[in-house]
Amino acid sequence: MKLCRFINTALLALLFTSSPLTFSHHAFTAQYDAEARTALTGVLVKVEWLNPHAYFYLDVEDPETGEVTTWACELGSPVSMLRQGWTRESLVLGEIFEVEGALARDGSASMNASRVVIESTGVRLFSRRQD
Repeated sequence: MKLCRFINTALLALLFTSSPLTFSHHAFTAQYDAEARTALTGVLVKVEWLNPHAYFYLDVEDPETGEVTTWACELGSPVSMLRQGWTRESLVLGEIFEVEGALARDGSASMNASRVVIESTGVRLFSRRQD
């Protein structure tokens, strides 16, 4: 009986001390609208190679106003990106990228990237769908 109580206490302690990221994973449809797609071109300013998803950030200039907005572009997990041949070094700060993807449902400057191309070379780094 004491052993069972000890195991239960240990499991509860482990549960409450686990990283919040463990529980923060989201469904695609909860955050992004697959029907609301966009394409943008911008300068890479930041890369986050973290679980559960890698992100990169682009400064995108509005052609009408000249205003620059930083867009967050979500990718898969770092492990899935490595399996596709990506590394942190695949994304070079200052490089210009063309990105297509699904917009965030909350209207923020955020998207789930489905196609990523280096503008200067035309090299496609990533594509989830057949083009």
